[in-house]
Amino acid sequence: MIKIDYPAYQPQIKKENNSEFIFDKLRKQWIVLTPEEWVRQNFLNYIIQVKKYPSSLIAVEKEIKINGLKKRFDIVVYDTNSNPWMLIECKEMEVALTEKVLTQTLGYHSFLQSKFIILTNGINCMAFENNNDQFNAISELPNF
Repeated sequence: MIKIDYPAYQPQIKKENNSEFIFDKLRKQWIVLTPEEWVRQNFLNYIIQVKKYPSSLIAVEKEIKINGLKKRFDIVVYDTNSNPWMLIECKEMEVALTEKVLTQTLGYHSFLQSKFIILTNGINCMAFENNNDQFNAISELPNF
């Protein structure tokens, strides 16, 4: 597991019709604040503020088709040539990072072919590097 030291974060939150919303700076819109969205926003803040991943190369919740089925990945960081570099799967804090979560993420990877795969539930974080479709655990998130 990788230890993530999250920086201080003051997200914009609003209440509307008995629901809470958080402002996503990348998508430039208000998003329903679910437990998974809280993890996603904190992790985005971490990779941008601490790891210095360029926000212009990050896509959030984009739809892809895998075997004719519509799926949505959580976060993809692209390299400077617009190739998927890192695929990040976020789960809410109560969801364990199991083989099932990894299998789901590998399904997205089969379409995106990223160099790195990250799984996080906001508390725990696992990272893998893809070397010719051999996934090796790594002990820290790579620098961009």
